[in-house]
Amino acid sequence: MPTIKIYFLGAAGTVTGSKFYIETPQKNVLIDCGMFQGLKELRELNWKNLPINAEDIDVVLLTHGHLDHTGYLPRLVKQGFTGEIIGTTPTLAITEIILRDSAKIHEEEAERANKEGYSRHDPALPFYTEKDAERTIQHFKSKQKDVWISLSRDIQYRFQYNGHIIGATYIEVNLYGKVFVFSGDIGRNDDLLLRAPNRPRWADYLFVESTYGNKLHPEEDIEEKLIELITTTLYEKGTLIIPSFAVERLQTLMFLLWKLYQKNRIPNIPIFVDSPMGNNVLSVFELFPDWHKLPLNEYHAICNHINIVTSYRETWEVIDNPRPKIVIAGSGMVTGGRVLTYLKQLVDNPVTSVVLVGYQAEGTRGRLLQEGAHEIKLFGKYYPVSAKIHQIESLSAHADQKELLDWMSEIKNIPEKVFLIHGEATAADTLRVKIQDTYQWRVYIPKLYESIEILL
Repeated sequence: MPTIKIYFLGAAGTVTGSKFYIETPQKNVLIDCGMFQGLKELRELNWKNLPINAEDIDVVLLTHGHLDHTGYLPRLVKQGFTGEIIGTTPTLAITEIILRDSAKIHEEEAERANKEGYSRHDPALPFYTEKDAERTIQHFKSKQKDVWISLSRDIQYRFQYNGHIIGATYIEVNLYGKVFVFSGDIGRNDDLLLRAPNRPRWADYLFVESTYGNKLHPEEDIEEKLIELITTTLYEKGTLIIPSFAVERLQTLMFLLWKLYQKNRIPNIPIFVDSPMGNNVLSVFELFPDWHKLPLNEYHAICNHINIVTSYRETWEVIDNPRPKIVIAGSGMVTGGRVLTYLKQLVDNPVTSVVLVGYQAEGTRGRLLQEGAHEIKLFGKYYPVSAKIHQIESLSAHADQKELLDWMSEIKNIPEKVFLIHGEATAADTLRVKIQDTYQWRVYIPKLYESIEILL
């Protein structure tokens, strides 16, 4: 009987850095290859080689394109990986945009750190370069969802629609007749732009995210909350800054704001989208209409209504514009990107409002703002936070506890074991108890860099 070994190389005890390595007698498979974000001790792990040999990995399967699931790929290639990187066509399109954009940001930040001397490293180096990203993209190979694809005699895999972001899937891997299900990030049942996730029907071993394992998303009236924030911004002649993830959240916000204007619920306040990556992701919606619910005529109307910032010079023009305005800029956890420039200039102004619209991982600036920090560090300097900080939790693209339990509800068998991943300790443990109470399944929370052997 074959023995397989599974290594938890990321998203174990934390929500970032997703990497799960499956070692088998026939093929070695890596599920996702994400960057760590947030806490310094996690970010420092990005600079270390994996505790496995990258050359031994035969194939990488991607659940979706977010940075915490794909951002380590250029480093993997640098360490000697030569195989294929496989995902759905929109996932690879998103991943290509994200890798190119983040490589550019890494290079710009290293250059700025060296110029202004605020890095401890001399010289500061980019995590990876645009050339590294291009080399990585050469390994991409797209596959259809809903189809079992053979890797070897006894190993097959299948992508299944999962909501969350365009192209996202959960992955079923059939190993010697046993089905291993890797949830990736599970979307919402009532997402504005995406259909409800498919649900797995069989799982001998289930690896499921627990980001919101201890929470139910609030029943908020998002439109009313946005109207209130926009009314205040107009009255105070201020700026409403929305740090946003470039994939899905940004497009959802554009859709919401356009709908409010169309229904005469808000005036024609200037809306600026300042996210080169987000602008490119918009084109993915146009290319893959079967993956979302947004009609193309509405897509074009939204793009015509909103001001797309295309250069850094325009960023400064927006900042210097004294009119009340809405700015949507990357990144969603305030870890990098154009939003830092806006905050550097405007976070100390009491007529500025900042709205957080997604999960804020431990150690990120977004989490600090969420928890009421009186100052934040930007480009090596501290800036007082006088801006008003708000949060719209129900805009999250992650399933909450109830939706996670619903997602598992159609599994016909009793899994041999459920592994809770992609969650902080409290969230994972709360979900562990809830799954055990609801389904009486055996649940385990792995630690980072732990490995387990399974005899099939």
